[in-house]
Amino acid sequence: MRRRGRAVPAALVAALSLLPAGRRNGFAHGGPPAAVTDDRLSGAGGTAPAPDRPGPPPTGRTGERGADTGESRPHATPGRGAGRGTPRERLRAWAELLRVSALFSVPGDALAGAAAVGRRPGRGTVLAIGASLCLYEAGMALNDWADRDEDAIDRPHRPIPSGRISPAAALGAAGVLTAAGLALAARAGRPALTVATGLAATVWAYDLHLKHTKAGPAAMAAARSLDLLLGATATAEVAAPGAGTPGGGGLSDNVAGVTAAATAAVVPTSGTLTASLPALPAALVLGAHTYGVTAVSRHEAQGGSTGVPLAVLATTAALAAAVLGGGERSSWATARHAVPQPGGAPGQDLFGQDLPGRGILGRATDPLRFLVIVLTGAYLRTVGPPLLHAALNPSPPLTQRAVGGGIRAMIPLQAALAARAGSPVTGLAVMGLVPLARSLARKVSLT
Repeated sequence: MRRRGRAVPAALVAALSLLPAGRRNGFAHGGPPAAVTDDRLSGAGGTAPAPDRPGPPPTGRTGERGADTGESRPHATPGRGAGRGTPRERLRAWAELLRVSALFSVPGDALAGAAAVGRRPGRGTVLAIGASLCLYEAGMALNDWADRDEDAIDRPHRPIPSGRISPAAALGAAGVLTAAGLALAARAGRPALTVATGLAATVWAYDLHLKHTKAGPAAMAAARSLDLLLGATATAEVAAPGAGTPGGGGLSDNVAGVTAAATAAVVPTSGTLTASLPALPAALVLGAHTYGVTAVSRHEAQGGSTGVPLAVLATTAALAAAVLGGGERSSWATARHAVPQPGGAPGQDLFGQDLPGRGILGRATDPLRFLVIVLTGAYLRTVGPPLLHAALNPSPPLTQRAVGGGIRAMIPLQAALAARAGSPVTGLAVMGLVPLARSLARKVSLT
């Protein structure tokens, strides 16, 4: 009996020694700790698990294999390997991979861009929205593919490390979605394709390399800015040949948009990129917001940063002041300026419009100005409190909530920019995406 009792532990040790390195107890070992990923706003997002998500199991079945990728991975749940499970389970896995709850923050980019060039949303705007959605989701899939090694340790519940989606399928989806986005942009014209190509290159560069560098937040900011410019360029390109005609993207839904519309009308189609310059200030505002949220997201796994949320909170206040600082000029004022230049002129704000005294705060009784104030207030209300809480208590859960608040705040910011450009109907339409985004976020996490 004593000899048999000694043989059992010896057999277990021998069996464990035969397992591949890094696969014992269902977890990857032996590799260096991966850098913390940051939240992906334009098209990608590996983040730390939210407080209500299940953590990794304490033990696992030894020797169990996940998706066969040629690398060490945590095992898949038994019977639920890549490509297995019911159709509903597979659909949910893809919804988690693509983070579909964040999709509602995308259409507002193109709509705000269309408003910035003084056009109603038209065929070009629809093509730009489709291209943006495809490129955004391509970035999401590519992000999880690029982060599969660190997700195997930090986020084993994600679709790839859990074995519900194979790395090859995720990478293939990223490629197909990128091609689809560029194809849709090409339908809107060569200038739109040029902007979309730059956007796609930025997304892929961020996911594959820039994410873990100091240039990461700047790359994310550039992606969001390019997304808004894509909407402006596509709308101006398609509208130029048939300005004012049905389906061609008529004048803005407010007479104040006549200035930017005049710019698009006097510039030939080959100069559509120049015609989209009035959208540059709005693109910079949206990019600055994205930069701040991305900077906060780099600390959401460990927390511990008080200065970053405070700095981003100050930036948020400055952006709100920029949106409220001038306001669209009245129709008689815009008619005196055939081709406005964005920002920088004496007596004008970032948007190239009159500074306070004749600005939005001085005319709050104007319905359009009042709408901009309300939408900007919604932006501050969405992003401000979570940032303040993260600054006062920089724990991972509160930092993650600040990131989620920053993503949700994109929608009211886009709506405020559209209304400020003289398109109140577009602004209200963008704001209508908020309840849809909130409903879907309860089912699929933003991060």
